[in-house]
Amino acid sequence: MIYATPQAPSGGKPSKIDDVPPPKWPLKIVVPSALAAVFCITTFSLAIAYAGAGDADSSAAGAFPAVSHLGANPCEGKKPKHASPGDNYFSNTECMIDNVAQVLEQAGANVTKGYKGKMDSGGRVPITTTYLEAGMCPVNVHWHLGAEHLSAGEFDEKGSGPEAGYEDEHRRLAAGAPLRLGHRCHKYNAKDAKFTAPFEWKHCVNMQVGETYELHWPHSAAGACGTPHQYQYPFYDGVFCRDGIISLDPLNTYQKIGVQAQVFAIVNDEAYYYPDLIRGMIVEGGKGADVAKYTGSTTGTSRNNQVCSRYTPITWQVDRKCHLISASSMDKLCLDMKNQRDDMSPNLAPGGSRELVADHLAADNLKRV
Repeated sequence: MIYATPQAPSGGKPSKIDDVPPPKWPLKIVVPSALAAVFCITTFSLAIAYAGAGDADSSAAGAFPAVSHLGANPCEGKKPKHASPGDNYFSNTECMIDNVAQVLEQAGANVTKGYKGKMDSGGRVPITTTYLEAGMCPVNVHWHLGAEHLSAGEFDEKGSGPEAGYEDEHRRLAAGAPLRLGHRCHKYNAKDAKFTAPFEWKHCVNMQVGETYELHWPHSAAGACGTPHQYQYPFYDGVFCRDGIISLDPLNTYQKIGVQAQVFAIVNDEAYYYPDLIRGMIVEGGKGADVAKYTGSTTGTSRNNQVCSRYTPITWQVDRKCHLISASSMDKLCLDMKNQRDDMSPNLAPGGSRELVADHLAADNLKRV
């Protein structure tokens, strides 16, 4: 197995995805100490505590104690499930009981310029710098069928794709499995071959040219940054990998955990090739230039406006524009994911999209900085 993200040879992208040479990692492999998590969320507060030690600003491999073998994954099993032993506290919960919110702010929200949610964010402000400047690194990448967010005129209920219309409350069948279709971009053109020409997918699963996908890059200051263990499945293991960084006092989850989101329509056209999607949102050529920032929760179709996520609050930074990306770019991303130290194969196919968060569950702190 290759233990890192392959890089294109100097002089441009590889002629074939499979021609990408393996990288050379240093021999010293590192593992952090064990992490224990205790979370508590009420209508107005969230508490997180970890046992152990760590340096919030450390991202180099040398910040971790060395081990003499490659087998251990220091992030495995770090996803917190219980507030107290066996209580399954972090299972999804009712969003509202007797008109009282049981959770903090949710995602994905409306990110249209000027939108403001109705949930009091309690003075919490999302990260407005880049995540790199905030001392964070990407710990996973995955994507959803359609957009979980809404940006009017860019990806919304009026968008289109390779199948006509929205049916069964935005649901469609993909390879026999029900996936909820989110919002679509406005770029699809059935008469333009780049939206319809078949592509031979070698690495990604259940992908379709012409369709809209929202890519997510979870970031964390507690990730195994700069090591072969940086990218993890599930992403929660990467987010909570290192101890002593995400704290209760002061509460800093929305300052130490964030997600980048960018929406793409897939085309079969090499003019839209980008070789390094695994590293995060594209910020060039007009991409990543109009970014909405707010605090919310984790997403996915196990949550909706009745059943909410208790993994909140975290920062979201969402590109408001829809962009074109080549199918080969996505397939290169899937190859890079296969080449990570942890098994990311469950993320090689899209997940369904959570329904748009209702106004009363969306934070009142959406901004563009």
